[in-house]
This record gives sequence, structure tokens and C-alpha cells, in this order.
Amino acid sequence: MRAAIVLTREKTMRWLDKLEEIFLELMLTGMVCITFTQVIARYIFNYSFTWALELVGVLFAWLIFIGLSYGVRVGTHIGIDILIRTLGTQAARWVGVVASALCVVYACVLAFGGWQYLMKLYTVGIEMQDLPIPQWVPKLVLPLGFGLLALRFLSIFLKLLTGRGGRLLGDEAEDALKMRDDLEEAQS
Repeated sequence: MRAAIVLTREKTMRWLDKLEEIFLELMLTGMVCITFTQVIARYIFNYSFTWALELVGVLFAWLIFIGLSYGVRVGTHIGIDILIRTLGTQAARWVGVVASALCVVYACVLAFGGWQYLMKLYTVGIEMQDLPIPQWVPKLVLPLGFGLLALRFLSIFLKLLTGRGGRLLGDEAEDALKMRDDLEEAQS
């Protein structure tokens, strides 16, 4: 029974990981295509899409807020870890547990605040400046992004708490050495 629950949770997380990556790829592709089209329209045809800049801004905001959780998942957020490196393995693990718990609380507070802000925008009903959609629609990313961020930090918290690995910060030196080794292997 427990194995089935763990397997289902892992499948769900893999599905969420893939969905997150596809979404980020679509946002980046959309931004590039709209910007490229806008440049061509402006400098070749002397025409400008009034909505392009606002839409690119919305796509960029979605890319950032969903990208926060992606960065946590793949361990690319940087931090100052000199103190953690001086601690023993167990002490460093418990510092990570406390830090990830604080990050979960922080992300939940921001998700809740984003939800409250979203509800006020929904109540007021203001539309965006250049796009004929209500402002609350693109701002859905606030509770969604921070909720996903809380989920990622919760996952790290549980891994650290149970001793199954997990870490909060990326290790740039380790990543650089791995890239060097991969490059050398590819060249030989």
C-alpha cells in the first residue's frame, strides 16, 4: 500500500515536472516569436502591434514566477553556503530542514497574499491597458507560482527530514567540474 502511494506521488511529480518544463518552453518561445514579429513589423512594414509589449511582459512574468519553482527543483538557485560547508553533515542537514521549512512558510504567505490581490482585482474588474482581458487573468501566476514554489520547497523539506537527500542550494563548483568532465569526454 505504501509503495503504491509513493509510486503514485512520484508519477504525479514527474508529470508536474514535465508540464512545468513544457510551460516554460512555451512562454520563452512565445516571447521570442512575438518580439521577432514586432521587430519585423516595425522596421520593415512601419507598423506596430500595440498589444505586443504588454503580452511579452505578461509572458515574462509567467516565465519568472513558474521558473522560480523550476530553479528550486533543479537546484540552480545560488546562495552563500560558506557556513553550511563548515558544519558537519547532520548539522548541515538540520539547518537545511529549518531553512526549507521557512521557505515553505514564506512561499505560502506570498501565495495567500497573491490570492487576496487576485480576488480584489477580480472584484474591481479592471482590464489590461492594451489587451482586452481582465487584469486578474495574467496575475493568476502569483498564487499559482508561489503555490508551486511552496510545493517544491515542501518536497525538499520532506527529503531532508527523512534523510533521503535533497538540497536547497546549487553547487556551482561541482556543476562546473561536471561540465568540464562532460566536455572532455565528448572531445575524446
